[in-house]
Amino acid sequence: MDRTTSDYMGMLGTIINGLALQDALEKIGVETRLQTAIEMRQIAEPYIRRKAVRHLEKSRVVIFSGGSGNPYFSTDTTAALRAAEINADIILLAKNGVDGVYSDDPNKNPDSVKYDELKYIDVLNKGLKIMDSTATSLCMDNKIPILVFGIEQPENIEKIVKGYDIGTIIKEV
Repeated sequence: MDRTTSDYMGMLGTIINGLALQDALEKIGVETRLQTAIEMRQIAEPYIRRKAVRHLEKSRVVIFSGGSGNPYFSTDTTAALRAAEINADIILLAKNGVDGVYSDDPNKNPDSVKYDELKYIDVLNKGLKIMDSTATSLCMDNKIPILVFGIEQPENIEKIVKGYDIGTIIKEV
């Protein structure tokens, strides 16, 4: 399949996931706004930075979907970009099958070591596959910490909000 077509299909998938997340949050009383980089006004607002910031100021959850709207840019890079644009305090990076960042795949290598804390440059230099290098660099340039944690335990998000020390934090130490 053509890379551009494949990337657009992935962007549409994130919009579907965004709709599902929005529906789930609104069913428990959380006010949300879904914004997308690909215009589809019947489904979501177009991404406009100032509008997103205003929603956040009104304590709404803003769900960014559709990537950057451009092929060849990952959702990791878009997450870092949106975080920089809205002056986010941190990126929460949920992973399946691991509870943080390891020296190697812990599911394949029992001798792998979990890191509690890493510098951005160490992630890049060690070639750790947490997020793509463009996203990691963008976080580094904008000093946005990244917290990598396991999503299998739904209570982990609550633990993070309450200040528990879980996962791996990536920042300038």
